[in-house]
Amino acid sequence: MSTIIKTGVNFKLSVMAVVLLSLSGCGVYSLTGASVPPQAKTISIQYFPDKAALVEPTLSPVFTNILRDKFTTQLNLNMVDRNGDLAFEGEITAYKTTPVAIQSNQTAAMNRLTITVNVRFTNKYEPNKDFEQKFTEFAEYASDEDFDSVKATLIEQISDALADDIFNKAVINW
Repeated sequence: MSTIIKTGVNFKLSVMAVVLLSLSGCGVYSLTGASVPPQAKTISIQYFPDKAALVEPTLSPVFTNILRDKFTTQLNLNMVDRNGDLAFEGEITAYKTTPVAIQSNQTAAMNRLTITVNVRFTNKYEPNKDFEQKFTEFAEYASDEDFDSVKATLIEQISDALADDIFNKAVINW
């Protein structure tokens, strides 16, 4: 009996090895489905300055750090100050709050915080994947909530969503 179990385990391990080896021929993959050129070893993500009409002082550092964390935790690349094999730079171009869900008494039941970033991505080894694109995300909050008390949470939530969008565009190839 133990021979049958060992044979089954060996077969499963062999199949997994073949699958993993066949995937590695197309680039370096992570468990997230990300693909980077096998020769890429470094990444650089510049500070994203806030150039929106309404400047929120905490937005640039929060967004930049979340974007850096997204890439460093998901990819096995070394962060460098400039000129990484994968390189990101850009700026925050919009930060605004608008009313949504207007009630019958002409007041907003909900408000929406919207953030837009312009991103320039350069892939040293696959220049056909370079892009410059604007990414926009938003989060809504009840109009009876004090904006200053929910602002930090909203900025983090939106920054997380933006980082996901940028990651997917740059290395997931969706």
